[in-house]
Amino acid sequence: MAAISLSKVEETAPALVGPYRSAGVSLRKHGLDGTRAAVYLVVDYSGSMKPFYKDGSVQALADRVLGLSAHLDDDGRVPVVFFSTDVDAVTEIALETHRGRIERIVSGLGHMGRTSYHLAMDAVIDHYLDSGSREPALVVFQTDGGPINRLAAERYLCKAARLPLFWQFVGFGDRGSKQFDFLRRLDDLPVPDQRIVDNAGFFHAGPDPSAMPDDELYDRLVGEFPRWLGAARARGIVPSA
Repeated sequence: MAAISLSKVEETAPALVGPYRSAGVSLRKHGLDGTRAAVYLVVDYSGSMKPFYKDGSVQALADRVLGLSAHLDDDGRVPVVFFSTDVDAVTEIALETHRGRIERIVSGLGHMGRTSYHLAMDAVIDHYLDSGSREPALVVFQTDGGPINRLAAERYLCKAARLPLFWQFVGFGDRGSKQFDFLRRLDDLPVPDQRIVDNAGFFHAGPDPSAMPDDELYDRLVGEFPRWLGAARARGIVPSA
């Protein structure tokens, strides 16, 4: 059973009913129906991301992450970290106020910097630890390129493997870009030599991310989550169901 009912979504965010339904189908397909998990969204605010804010791609991703979160978490809110060279904002999106929320947040941010993952990862880790939650968490981490400090990003991912956090990286932009080679390598870091469990996935959403159908996006967002859950439970990282 979903954490938030269809009727509640119809009442508070009618525009998200379609994504909510599609998310439910994907969760059932992957054996996750009734699973409870926190959901985080991390979005790239580097200069090269400007077109994806302008064309609504970031807002569309945020809306669809909310549709997914409504099945997994019952508060109707998703913590959001905006990052570039540093952490630009730690805020949230919510079902009731989702329309235009990304534009409102970005209007209060400053200069769009370069791309640095590890500080954003640290902000998510701090938020999760401060919450006191013991539930697993799915972190949707969107970017359009590799980080300026690759070693730091790799170290954070490996250290975070001992926490109940799964990092699902989503690439925006040219599918042939070498910018994503690092994320492909990060996805394949060896277990257990570098990390206790495989705690990350990566997929490319293309140059027009909002054109990816809901069912495909949700399948990619949650496809690796069950395997991680099983491994994390076996290691005692996530409490047994």
